[in-house]
Amino acid sequence: MFFGPLPLSDAEGAILAHSLRLGALAFKKGRRLSAGDVAALREAGIGEVIAAKLSEVDIAEDTAATRIAAAVAGGGVQVAAAFTGRVNLFAEARGLLRLDPACLDAINVIDESVTIATLPDFAPVEPGQMLATVKIIPFAAPAAAVEQAERLAADGAPPLAVLPFRPLSAALIQTRLPGMKDSVLDKTVAVTRERVEALGGTLVHEARCAHDEGALAELIAAMPPADLLLIAGASAITDRRDVLPAAIERAGGVVEHFGMPVDPGNLLLLARRGDRPVLGLPGCARSPKLNGFDWVLQRIAAGVPPGRAEVMRMGVGGLLAEIPTRPLPRAGVAAETPRAPRVTALVLAAGRSSRMGPTNKLLAEVNGAPLVARAVDAALASQAANVIVVTGHQGESVARVLSDRPVTFVHNPAFAEGLSSSLRAGLAAVPSESDAVVVCLGDMPRVASAVIDRLIAAYSPLEGRAICVPTTHGKQGNPVLWDRAFFTEMAGLTGDAGAKRLIGQHADRLCEVSVEDAGILYDVDTPDLLARFAETVSEPDPASAGSWRG
Repeated sequence: MFFGPLPLSDAEGAILAHSLRLGALAFKKGRRLSAGDVAALREAGIGEVIAAKLSEVDIAEDTAATRIAAAVAGGGVQVAAAFTGRVNLFAEARGLLRLDPACLDAINVIDESVTIATLPDFAPVEPGQMLATVKIIPFAAPAAAVEQAERLAADGAPPLAVLPFRPLSAALIQTRLPGMKDSVLDKTVAVTRERVEALGGTLVHEARCAHDEGALAELIAAMPPADLLLIAGASAITDRRDVLPAAIERAGGVVEHFGMPVDPGNLLLLARRGDRPVLGLPGCARSPKLNGFDWVLQRIAAGVPPGRAEVMRMGVGGLLAEIPTRPLPRAGVAAETPRAPRVTALVLAAGRSSRMGPTNKLLAEVNGAPLVARAVDAALASQAANVIVVTGHQGESVARVLSDRPVTFVHNPAFAEGLSSSLRAGLAAVPSESDAVVVCLGDMPRVASAVIDRLIAAYSPLEGRAICVPTTHGKQGNPVLWDRAFFTEMAGLTGDAGAKRLIGQHADRLCEVSVEDAGILYDVDTPDLLARFAETVSEPDPASAGSWRG
């Protein structure tokens, strides 16, 4: 890859390394210069630019990042679209992140242009939480490096996966000493139930007996079936020959390991009775605060129960106790883990089709499907969290042809006032937890779900990308993604124009997302265009608007 000053005669196709602003001319870093861009630069009196130019042995940053992310991602992992050489990977379910650190390290040392950053191995994750990011150091990676990364990732199981928590059934035994209050034991039951249920499991049985080897052994043998047996002793286990381990062995169990290099949680006992794991709980398990018991319970719930060796390797990072020199978080302030943005897709389908004569173009059948279904299916097939369809003119008919799709309908009785009224109605229905909205038009049947995903991948208000507009060959198109911060302004618009008029007022927060898709410019608003569209399309395209999640 060449990087440095380039005369304009050589600059077409090059990637701009630094933003340029000269009068009305404003090109952002990362822009691939077209012939028109070069002409505009020449007209502005600029003779050369600092840019990168790829060679035949280079792979562009987005393509390289996408290939490597697809190679390393295993089960339970969602791969986002690429933007500026970055692909984020998110959890699809609650579970444990499992990594192959050696494989990921090997990929990271291939070439300085290829980087993968992840959460720690065995980190518990929530749906939508960011697990990792693949970043290509601008603006390309050598093809040989990308291919080597793919080979390493393919050698065995994928090096990055989420193991979902299974519906685990657990039983709890508590021993008691004379004078021990029931309230203490009741609290232990409540805390244990919360722990198990937080991982998708169920506490199916609880029993109590004296803190005596014989009594405990009898109760262990009599416990009903469960995936996991938990035993909380009235007194902490101090030795392998203490009451709890002795009772487990007397009941036919085997003690596998006592103690763990995690604090709090040092005095955990790992045992087994038949094919069922048995845990002797440390005293800290009576508290809801994180301790070593949580780590072991999470692994069991994820289907990877630790053995003796795995427990003994938990020491690195195992200091969980607060100590005087460790800064404590401010009261009431919780650290927020990065997550996938929650974006609502808003499909505007309320118009009167005034240029179509008596025909409602949205209901016009094209190879067995109404035109509006293509825009809705593209939204459903995208990474948008939910889809809202705004109806108006012939609203009942529009809702009827889309009734088998998992969308929310909002009727706009003021649809005759123009597009802005439908936008206002749709924004009012966007869930409060949504970070942004991508506004799609029902009469744009060639917009692909991949375009929506590119906009979502580009969206990052903290980095100044709060409005994301797709472009092709220098022309802005639809749909447009808007951060929630603009909802009030958008709702205040009037007339038949959409929110695009606001873009010029917020150029500092605008991100133009280049796509190779002319569908972002194509709408069907006359009988002639509808007829031509029907001639050029056969079946719905799964890559664009024919595939949605059921």
